[in-house]
Amino acid sequence: MRPVRVLCGAARHEWGPLLRTVRATLAVQRLRALPMTIAAVCLTALLQVVQNQPWGFGAVHRLGAVRAEDPLWAALLRTPLSLFVPALDLPVWGALVQILVVFGAAEICLGRWRTLLIAYVATLAGTLYARIGVALGPDSLFGLPASDARVVDTGPSAAVVGLAVYVCYVYRARFTGALVIAAMVAEVFVKDNLAGKEHLVAIGAVLVLCVRATRRDRRRDQDLRPGSGTRSGAPPIRS
Repeated sequence: MRPVRVLCGAARHEWGPLLRTVRATLAVQRLRALPMTIAAVCLTALLQVVQNQPWGFGAVHRLGAVRAEDPLWAALLRTPLSLFVPALDLPVWGALVQILVVFGAAEICLGRWRTLLIAYVATLAGTLYARIGVALGPDSLFGLPASDARVVDTGPSAAVVGLAVYVCYVYRARFTGALVIAAMVAEVFVKDNLAGKEHLVAIGAVLVLCVRATRRDRRRDQDLRPGSGTRSGAPPIRS
């Protein structure tokens, strides 16, 4: 029984603050707490249905399919929608579950706009890396083969990985965050493809955001700490 208690205690320490936040918010607001997540799930399901129709495949891929060989302006315009276009070679239910769980937790814990920002930064980082990697070539350490320039790069996976790492960082779930990063590194070793490398780049971009957020919080704490001086620039009042 002692190992079970130890594991339960570790789980409460790891996920307790996150689960309490999610549970308390859902208990009060229910589905009203997840408008963006519900919209993302519905949009992804709709795009999956449309792109599997003979009349809809071309339209979806003209609006949301990103390739490294595309002009940069076109890739930037398509990147926001590409996040919700499921990859054709993967089951759509996996993408829907990822969005529901990870986007939902992030929307509750981080807020709607910060969740969208982090998701877009992670996706955009992977998209830009594909162009840079193809330009570097396969002989470079971070390079990619020329054939990857024609790979259709869609799906929420980079955004999901980035959001998962950011939420773990904010809520001090260090073991879970490290496990996500280790899984993405293992993915590259097991299956060395464009998607795996983009996941690592997305994690790197999100970790930069984590460091910036930490520095901003430290500066704010120093400004608000008693005895740190006034923010107006006036000299302190002496009695």
